[in-house]
Amino acid sequence: MSMRALQLLSSDETMTITTRKMCQRVAIVAVCILIPGWLAAQTDAAKPADGAKSTGQTFSGAANNGASQGAPHDNTYVIGVDDVLAINVWKEPDVSRTVPVRSDGKISLPLAGEVQASGETPKQLETALAVKLQSFISEPEVTVIVTEVRSQKFNILGMVLKPGSYPLTNSSTVLDAIAIAGGFRDFAKQKSIYVLRQNADGSQVRLPFNYKDVIKGKDLAQNVKLQPRDTIVVP
Repeated sequence: MSMRALQLLSSDETMTITTRKMCQRVAIVAVCILIPGWLAAQTDAAKPADGAKSTGQTFSGAANNGASQGAPHDNTYVIGVDDVLAINVWKEPDVSRTVPVRSDGKISLPLAGEVQASGETPKQLETALAVKLQSFISEPEVTVIVTEVRSQKFNILGMVLKPGSYPLTNSSTVLDAIAIAGGFRDFAKQKSIYVLRQNADGSQVRLPFNYKDVIKGKDLAQNVKLQPRDTIVVP
């Protein structure tokens, strides 16, 4: 091989090596530029959006508010026989339980024994139970919630398929009562139904109910919301 050929070959190899080094340097520079941007993008993706962050704070605040307020119950409600009570003693699961009010108006709870419940409000019963438990538990915190109202009832008599006494819900109306009692028997005087309601002073009022009119959408005010001890008479 001639000297000229050797010189050309050596020159080509040198250029190849130089080109490779330049490519490597360019690649390194590109990586150095891209990596910070990629890391920043990953950091931004890990951060919650402003809306999500705000929502999370709202949920957390709502949860804290709920916890601080405790379990809600109606302190004006008077507990009666057959009502079902959920009784919770804080940090005492062996004492906490759900119990019905017996026919004698009392409930039984571990450590507390028998306690009068009928005639008391949930708040009053909480206080009575706490006093009973003080001998066994330091500063007992008691919560009483009426989970099922069974003591408040209405009566329906006369020409219905199933006359009797039924539990009263918050939304029961005269139409509901007729449906619960199975509807009318033959020859029931559907235009002459009435509700007997006892007032606080002991007097009694008679509320007329014309079934035929009500189901036609007439005088819907007759379909009154029932109250405890109301008696519906279907002649």
